[in-house]
Amino acid sequence: MDLSKYWKTIFETIQDGIMVVDDKGKIVAVNPAAESLTGYTSDELVGKSCRTLDCTGCKIIGRGRAEKWCGLFAKGNVRTKKCTITDKGNRKVTIIKKATILKNELGQTIGAVESLRDMSDVVRQQEEILNLKKSLHLDEGYKGLIGSSPPMRSLFELIQNVSQTEAPVFITGESGTGKELVARAIHEASPRNKAPFVKVNCAALNENLLESELFGHMKGSYTGADRTRIGRFEIAHKGTIFLDEIGDIPPKTQVRLLRVLEEKQFERVGDNRPIRVDVRVVSATNRNLEKMIKEGVFREDLYFRINVFPLTCPALRQRPEDIPAIVQRFIEENRRKTGKNIIGLTPEAMNRMTAYNWPGNVRELRNAIEYAFVLCTGGEIAVEHLPPKIIGSSPEYPSTAMTSKELLIRQQLMEALRKTGGNQTKAAELLGVSRVTIWKRMQKFGLRLKHY
Repeated sequence: MDLSKYWKTIFETIQDGIMVVDDKGKIVAVNPAAESLTGYTSDELVGKSCRTLDCTGCKIIGRGRAEKWCGLFAKGNVRTKKCTITDKGNRKVTIIKKATILKNELGQTIGAVESLRDMSDVVRQQEEILNLKKSLHLDEGYKGLIGSSPPMRSLFELIQNVSQTEAPVFITGESGTGKELVARAIHEASPRNKAPFVKVNCAALNENLLESELFGHMKGSYTGADRTRIGRFEIAHKGTIFLDEIGDIPPKTQVRLLRVLEEKQFERVGDNRPIRVDVRVVSATNRNLEKMIKEGVFREDLYFRINVFPLTCPALRQRPEDIPAIVQRFIEENRRKTGKNIIGLTPEAMNRMTAYNWPGNVRELRNAIEYAFVLCTGGEIAVEHLPPKIIGSSPEYPSTAMTSKELLIRQQLMEALRKTGGNQTKAAELLGVSRVTIWKRMQKFGLRLKHY
């Protein structure tokens, strides 16, 4: 069957805009989709220069025909390219453009055909997503989570997406990366945010106490059960329960937990009456559950049930650009608690903070700032105020751990030097020791006069 005679029908019904030009850029034909895209009728475009559409993807030479007219004829085709055209209403329209030249039987260039795909809806969606990010302050932080690095922005978007579903979420990450904050953020961003958010530390309780904590117990069900008690699942009804360190749950409790996830019901310890609950389950661990499954200490069916939507909290060393913002947040918190007028870190101290590996992640960083607040009396936190392991092992900044007595002596010495503007003789008089003692203590604690 010869379909060549149907080319006009194909040309007119194809969904992408099609425009045919001659070898000097004059528009020869356009299809209805191109009319709709540009706002011009066929009669308004045919015979006009392709420059009418002011396409940003065109390289016009304008010195003759074919390859002397534009880059398209010189190259032979235009691969898929994102650009804009100007429609009849003088509005910019984003398009995806493809083009190829047309040749006659002698191999001479006679024109070109261009396909124009409207991308306005896609661009509009991208703008809406960008506006959503701004409204949620995803560039500054998100619901207590601090950071603007690519790993954190990706995490914020995943939290926002999964929070609108009922899928069980499984959070992994090293200790101190903020898994509880992520779980709480999921709850607060979800439609369940008016109901309770209940946390259970599964590693803190033995098997009997954990079952009672999760599911409740009846009076007299075991020694010491002097009253009936409801469990955390009942408390979390209509809300979210966060099972922290779920890898520490004993095998027997794993069976009961699996039933809750599958059947949405359980019995209290010492009772056989089922209790139905509507609870969103979020769990977390820093252990390797897949390895535990191979070792036979964690149920594979439970793992697949809790690991519907996995989230990973990035380690602090993977996002050092977030450290200054996190440091400032902790400084503000400690300033409110202590009343000390500490405004930030010296550049050298910040360099030490960003260069450190942070094996304890954000939790260790918080502790480091609290440590610095003990030693720093005001102004900026300097290198000598940081914990020894962050300072390093150079002679200038000793890394050996100090006793509480040494910390006190060091603090008194720094205060005396500040009061006297670094005058060692006057500092010695204030402390009732010799100038030599002041010098020796400065050497021991790595204090330098330029800080005072």
